[in-house]
This record gives sequence, C-alpha cells and structure tokens, in this order.
Amino acid sequence: MTGDRLDTKPRKLRVIACGMLAREVLAVKQQLGLDHLDLKCLPAEFHFHPDRIPAAMDAAIAEARAEGFDQIFAGYGDCGTGGLLDRVLEKHGVERIAGPHCFAFYQGNAAFEASGEADMLAFYMTDFLCRQFDAFFIRPLGLDRHPELAKDYFGSYEKLIYLAQTDDPALDKVAEGAARMLGLAYERRATGYGDLATALKRAASSPR
Repeated sequence: MTGDRLDTKPRKLRVIACGMLAREVLAVKQQLGLDHLDLKCLPAEFHFHPDRIPAAMDAAIAEARAEGFDQIFAGYGDCGTGGLLDRVLEKHGVERIAGPHCFAFYQGNAAFEASGEADMLAFYMTDFLCRQFDAFFIRPLGLDRHPELAKDYFGSYEKLIYLAQTDDPALDKVAEGAARMLGLAYERRATGYGDLATALKRAASSPR
C-alpha cells in the first residue's frame, strides 16, 4: 500500500508451457500487455513423449513455488497424458488451458469438436511445426534420405491442415510443400492464437 492507495500492481504469473507454444505465448503477452507474465517452457520434444510431461510439470511447479510464484498457469492441454497431467495440476492447485491439445485450442475447442468427424484423418501443422518441419519430421523419420517412406508414415491421413497463427508466406510455403511431399490434400485455417489468448488473459487477470 502506498499512502492511502491500494497497490494495484498485478502479481507475477508464471506460465509453464510446452516449448511449441513459446513464441505464441510471448506474442500474446506483448499483444495484451501482460508485463507480469513470466514464461518457463518444457522441451518441445515432449510432444512426442507425453509420458514425460507430468513429472516435468511437477518439478517445474515446485521450482516456481521455490522462486516465490504463487500464481502459476500451465500452458498445456491434456496433450496425450491421459489425465495424468491433470492429476499433477490438481495436486498443486494449478489450472491449464481447456482442451485436449494445441490443435484444438488454437482453433477454439468448440470449433475443433464441431469438425471432429470431418477432420478425423487430418495431419495438423502449426507455425511452430512449419518452422521445425525438417527437425521434427523429415530428419528423425529419415525422409530426407528415403522420401518414399512418407506413404508408410502418413498413409493413414487424408489431408494436411495448417493452423496458421500468423500470416507468413514463408510458413505457408512450407505447409503447402509438406502436403505435396506427403501426398495429402491441403487446407489452411487462419486461427490466430485462439483459446490460448483467452486462457492467458483470464489467468493473468486473477485477483491482484
């Protein structure tokens, strides 16, 4: 309190997010003026190893508490943890973004559910996955050496849907090229930050 005036400065908020969301969380922070938001990311590679997320989140929350953060938010959906992440968050009294994964909350969870059947055989890409397409898919799967294996890995998909957070012609080119390479129909959806922005705004606006 300063004199007779209450201190209205917001409490620092630690957001513990998937590394795949780092750029987007920071963009929302700047867009909404959330200067009190502090970002900590877990490895983006956990996208392929969801079993590692709960323990890593547990440790990251404990670290945040030790650093003095009493306001913490998880920048994750369930992300393939089968409810195990929610058990960790419930133990600590921490909330997360609603929805199963980023492909849902970027579109808006309601829109994702509404298009569920039509998109059942869709392979999703985001801005992050466009930037990291070679590192996340091409090289690890050996498609740079054996492109003919694309059909083995992606043959069960019918279309590639690029969920675009930004308007970047270079990323559009990557997504279009990926669809051609994988032999999939192509669709681009301009989602912006979807429910991610809404969730972060709500978390950052809790009592001060």
